[in-house]
Amino acid sequence: MTDTIFALATAAGRAAVAVVRISGPATLHVVSALAGKVPPARLAALRRLKHRGIELDEALVLRFQGPASYTGEDAAEFHVHGGRAVVDALMLALADLGLRLAEPGEFTRRAFENGKLDLAQAEGVADLIDAETEAQRRQALGQVGGALTRRYDRWRDLLVESLAMLEAAVDFPDEDLPEAVAQRARPGLVALASEIDAALADVSRGHRVRDGYRIALVGAPNAGKSTVLNGLVEREAAIVTAIAGTTRDIIEVPLELGGYRVLLADTAGLRDTDDVVEAEGVRRARTWSSEADLRLWIVDGFHVEQLDLDEGPVLSAGDWVVINKMDIADPAAASLVAKGLRNRGLMVTTVSARAPGELDRLKAALVDHVTEALSGSEFPAATRLRHAERLREARAFLARALSSEGLEVELAAEDVRLTARALGRITGTIDAEDVLDRVFSSFCIGK
Repeated sequence: MTDTIFALATAAGRAAVAVVRISGPATLHVVSALAGKVPPARLAALRRLKHRGIELDEALVLRFQGPASYTGEDAAEFHVHGGRAVVDALMLALADLGLRLAEPGEFTRRAFENGKLDLAQAEGVADLIDAETEAQRRQALGQVGGALTRRYDRWRDLLVESLAMLEAAVDFPDEDLPEAVAQRARPGLVALASEIDAALADVSRGHRVRDGYRIALVGAPNAGKSTVLNGLVEREAAIVTAIAGTTRDIIEVPLELGGYRVLLADTAGLRDTDDVVEAEGVRRARTWSSEADLRLWIVDGFHVEQLDLDEGPVLSAGDWVVINKMDIADPAAASLVAKGLRNRGLMVTTVSARAPGELDRLKAALVDHVTEALSGSEFPAATRLRHAERLREARAFLARALSSEGLEVELAAEDVRLTARALGRITGTIDAEDVLDRVFSSFCIGK
């Protein structure tokens, strides 16, 4: 890389301090041109920044000497006052000195290409910047710290060891090797297949921690879905009226429960209708709820005796039922319906969503449920769809290698090689340029 890049590393807009970072071979020249005397590496120095005889600002200047820097190159940071005019003047000066504005994720991409991070760690950096909840922070920090990398490296080491046995059988068939040396590779491959199977079974957990656990509020019109949503998020996020069919589109509201990000969705009331707009809302409601991690069926307690458990809503295992409007409901009828639903193995709770504090029990139950669903004893083996795709690819190659008993050893060795290659693509040990472009394009500029 022959060019030197620059970018604002802090958020745009008025602030007490703004940080502009640069990286590349011209770093020392640029620091000298703007700040005069170049400060020692890793020591902050107060300098007056000047360009073409014009004073820009009084700033803290930090210099990092490659390869002991984030990018692995010579790099520097200017900590200036955060006014827009100050930042703009510094950015114009850097451009005038021949530097190029960094592309999204280019600093981290240079760190990857210079061996400071692998691809999984680089993705963890992006997730850490985007983290909004404690769970997202923990997961991203673990990934930056190499938790994913260590697991994949251990798997690849096991594959290399197995491959060595297979290749020995291929390359030295007539040598005095231990009997059935190729078969000695099989137990390790079987154990690895089991670990990858467990990782694939857990693949949605990392994704849901990162993107949010999806909860859909579904039910008939006027059952109180919007009121329940507003009570859970503790603000007027959805319009509530006495008119059935008020909600006609998906209203998605982010919420934090137990340190995990949750996406709560209010949906159109489910009913047959000739209204084209409402019918589209019902279609969207069915689609969103079918893909949700949890569905909360909101039932109108005032009309609970009209709920036919055989002809009513299509309830599935794992759904929750919330019988609402208990302040005006017939307690005996509600109790009978709740008993029938519980006999089906469904979780049932009763509330009066409009009453203060009535949704506290439901919210506490949701916290417990989300925490149990997303917590785990081990760091998830996949936090992005890309990871899951490569794991499935690796498992397919491994299955083929294990099914080759009695066939040519060369075929099994090649499949083990392809398994290792698929795992290597997760950390970027082996990867195509278009994959790198896609990964780093999601970063913010300056990182």
